[in-house]
Amino acid sequence: MAESFGVEGRGSFYDGVGAIRDVLQNHLLQVVALLTMEPPASADPDALREERTKVLRAVRPIEPGDVVKGQYEGYLEEPGVAPGSATETFVAAHLEVDSWRWAAVPFFVRTGKALPTTALEAVVTLREPPRLLVCGGDGHQPGPNSFRFRLGHDDGVIVSVQAKQPGEKLCSYPVALDLSFDEVFGERQDAYERLLADAIEGSSSRFADESGGEAAWRIVEPVLQTPGYVHRYPRGEWGPPEASRLIEPYGEWLDPPWIAP
Repeated sequence: MAESFGVEGRGSFYDGVGAIRDVLQNHLLQVVALLTMEPPASADPDALREERTKVLRAVRPIEPGDVVKGQYEGYLEEPGVAPGSATETFVAAHLEVDSWRWAAVPFFVRTGKALPTTALEAVVTLREPPRLLVCGGDGHQPGPNSFRFRLGHDDGVIVSVQAKQPGEKLCSYPVALDLSFDEVFGERQDAYERLLADAIEGSSSRFADESGGEAAWRIVEPVLQTPGYVHRYPRGEWGPPEASRLIEPYGEWLDPPWIAP
């Protein structure tokens, strides 16, 4: 979840919260739960919440070594921010889900303010097959297929698949199959309109319950108890360079391919 703006006059509020409490503990962990949960037994709101909570209970608590925190340059000059504040405006974390389905599958999340764009997306990178049948002799190495779930503004799905280039060579390149929900479904309610409508109608399917909230706080508690170092990063960049080193053993961050207004 990237935001191109800073605290926007909310320094006195944000300085007591930070990116872990403001975004990671609730928004991003809920996205992870929705991606990884098993199909609910029914469409009943309780059944949906139970599956989300099961996933959150299976996520290991985040150790301090599995997180990188940052603060954009100029944050300390924002109105309402305490002098010398160590509140993080950026966080990147490595998650592990200890379940039969997701064991040994790494999950990486990041969020921050004053980044290059405003976007919310989840990228699922598929495993490479044990043997690549379509690759050229010129050293070209095909990349893995992936799903990009665009959330929030301009929501939709991008499926990136390897397609063989026409011709004699057995060489493939990524092709993006882009589905925009705006183009297919037209104008729809925004997120808060849906939540308010659900609250008025008494539908709780999109809301977390007490057990789910406690499970999410359990995941971030070790990091909150051990503050650690907060790295500075310039406005308009993707956080501190240490975040890239966090994901380096598994690949690299996949930046959003679009700029949202």
